[in-house]
Amino acid sequence: METVFEKSCGVVIFHEKNGEREYLLLHYPSGHWDLPKGHVEENETEEETALRETQEETGIKHVELLKGYREVIQYSYKHMNKPHVKDVIYFLGRVPGKGVEISHEHQDWKWLKYHDAVNKLTFENAKHLIVEAEKFLK
Repeated sequence: METVFEKSCGVVIFHEKNGEREYLLLHYPSGHWDLPKGHVEENETEEETALRETQEETGIKHVELLKGYREVIQYSYKHMNKPHVKDVIYFLGRVPGKGVEISHEHQDWKWLKYHDAVNKLTFENAKHLIVEAEKFLK
């Protein structure tokens, strides 16, 4: 059976005010908490995909991607009885405000401090991204 390869891009979004840093998490209808991401469209760069998906999923238009943070996670799953392997490239993005308008793809969102964000995220690979983001920012 042929494996389907996919590529998505996303952003670990954070906001800082008065020395307090919070990360944005999205609640998906299937029940898990994760970070915004989506499929690369034709002729898009990874950064363009990450920013477009962030805007589509959160309504956030102004994201400053920080140079030097680019993390890749890979996972596999089955869909329609076919094996899929997915690479997701994440960037780290600072936003000026905390306004969020989630898309129909999600049921809730939260801004959480580092330890709360790590504990709330469902998947280990997403937890790893927040850990790496925090190291990068320090």
